Amino acid sequence: MVRNCTLLRRFVGSNQTQKSNWANGVKPSIFIDGEAGTTGLQLRQRLEGRADLALLSIDPAKRKDPAERARLLNEADVVFLCLPDDAAREAVALIGNPKVKVIDASTAHRVNDAWVFGFPELATGHRDKIAAATRVSNPGCYSTGSIALIRPLVDSGLLNSNYPVTINGVSGYSGGGKGMISEFENENDPTYTTVPYRIYALELQHKHVPEIQKYGKLSLRPIFTPAVGRYAQGMIVEVPLHLSLLAGGPTVADVHGVLTAAYQDAHYITVVPLAQSTAIKTLPPEQLNNTNHMRLYVFGSGTGQQARLVAQFDNLGKGASGQSVQCLNIMLGLPENTGLP
Repeated sequence: MVRNCTLLRRFVGSNQTQKSNWANGVKPSIFIDGEAGTTGLQLRQRLEGRADLALLSIDPAKRKDPAERARLLNEADVVFLCLPDDAAREAVALIGNPKVKVIDASTAHRVNDAWVFGFPELATGHRDKIAAATRVSNPGCYSTGSIALIRPLVDSGLLNSNYPVTINGVSGYSGGGKGMISEFENENDPTYTTVPYRIYALELQHKHVPEIQKYGKLSLRPIFTPAVGRYAQGMIVEVPLHLSLLAGGPTVADVHGVLTAAYQDAHYITVVPLAQSTAIKTLPPEQLNNTNHMRLYVFGSGTGQQARLVAQFDNLGKGASGQSVQCLNIMLGLPENTGLP
């Protein structure tokens, strides 16, 4: 126990020294492992114009050189992993420098208790956990919207953890990475398609479900029905609810009030006023593209017995690279909107 406390004091002291150095003008160095992928490219675009950061890049000729990759992984102050799951685990294993902070955009560590979930608005005090962390796992795009809608209701007691939650979502095809982008854009690709809309994950085993269940604090595995539309980016995630089955039989206003209270101090999550929501007849998924913002809506039935909770955001922004930059800022002790539109 004494040894653990000593190690903790050393880590905290080291972390504070790093932040002090950064505050005094020393630029934190950033390495994006997997910068050629969709999320990696987005990250680089968001970071390369920042004068407060020093970006490290691997020589394209040495991209598959394990020694050069390991050198950069251990030299950087912060490493972003924009890789498939197995490659992300491999990258973490190559890091021997205890001062290196890691933000993993893959699914590999999202339900690992040794990693902090990279959704700053998750709960009171969660930003502090991200700020103190050396290992942060960035959420999936669908899980960001789902958890934003579900978690406050569970924390408030309105939604029982064993409620049979159903989540519907539609994303732009950029969410599927380079392969799906080619499928929708490249007419010479053998898999090229002209379909306007399609559902997938029909076996109900989508990779975001475990993190939705864990961080949504659901004891019953939710049903998740994702879809992809023939547009590049932007998404909508929905959670329909029977209000009469919730604790105390809340009204639409009650549900709206819980969400509003949960995000009243959030930089990037806005709960749209009920009066404004009532006037909306349709809602496009692309409205918040190229931002890190998310809007939450509560729509209600005429009888007041049912509600339709909706999260609208950019799957490449708050659903991916934008949220990663937000976490980076928090970990560096910077205002969390630094460098974000």
